[in-house]
Amino acid sequence: MVDVSVCIVNWNTREHLRECLRSLQENVAGVEIEVVVVDNASADGSADMVREEHPWVKLLAQDENTGYAAGNNVAMWEAGGRYKLLLNADIVVRPGSVEYLVDFLDEHEKAGAVAPRLRHKDGSIQRTCRSFPDPEVVLYEALGLRRLFPRSRRFGKYRMSWWDYDDERVVDQPMASALMLRDEALAEVGPFDESFRIFFNDVDLCRRLWDEGWEVWFTPEVEMLHEGGASTRQVWGDMIVESHRSLMAYYRKHYRGKVFGPVYGLAMALLGAGMYVRLVGHALRGRR
Repeated sequence: MVDVSVCIVNWNTREHLRECLRSLQENVAGVEIEVVVVDNASADGSADMVREEHPWVKLLAQDENTGYAAGNNVAMWEAGGRYKLLLNADIVVRPGSVEYLVDFLDEHEKAGAVAPRLRHKDGSIQRTCRSFPDPEVVLYEALGLRRLFPRSRRFGKYRMSWWDYDDERVVDQPMASALMLRDEALAEVGPFDESFRIFFNDVDLCRRLWDEGWEVWFTPEVEMLHEGGASTRQVWGDMIVESHRSLMAYYRKHYRGKVFGPVYGLAMALLGAGMYVRLVGHALRGRR
């Protein structure tokens, strides 16, 4: 049986995808992998590049861009590995990283998922782990308390700004830029909720894993490189709207009727206001 099915969703990031696939081909040994690439109707020749340069990859070329969540669900449905490694197309895999994640899940039976530490190409650490966005942390973020007290475990709770990413620990939700999932856990909680088309699908999935008794882990013992935003920055204004829409949908799914009514209403109002503030900032930057 295949140890790891690597699932990559690509949209117009041909050069990043080329580098990612090369790193998988060159830097993974000792475990059996298969790679499934779902190309979401790219216009930059990504699919042709995969066909010509990486015939060993299973390519699923879509006729339309169905989004990140749906693309990953297609990839995972086609994948046969006992673990599923979700990778963004702008990830570069380092030697030994995939093998370590396999060993980690083999040794931690309660772990439904594990994420490696990610670095920018300049060597700086990416802050990829967050707590669940409970109403209290929305208030702290809106009031700027995290910026004022970044080392506070209370006010810096959402972005975990007090933490240096140097220890292996359970976390609420690492970003799915590089996330290895146990097939058994996925079978229990189900795939990505496709109503979260681009954002917060990974947050929702991690929430469901924790709700069903699975653990989600972060490890600094291995690292991968991550460009970050290679697809989304192509349409950044739209992504601001989509991010806030998805967060509000997450709130409706997980908090409506479960928290005190006025608290829920205040959180939703702050989320809506935050979207307009970010859009204005984006528009002003674009005019410079």
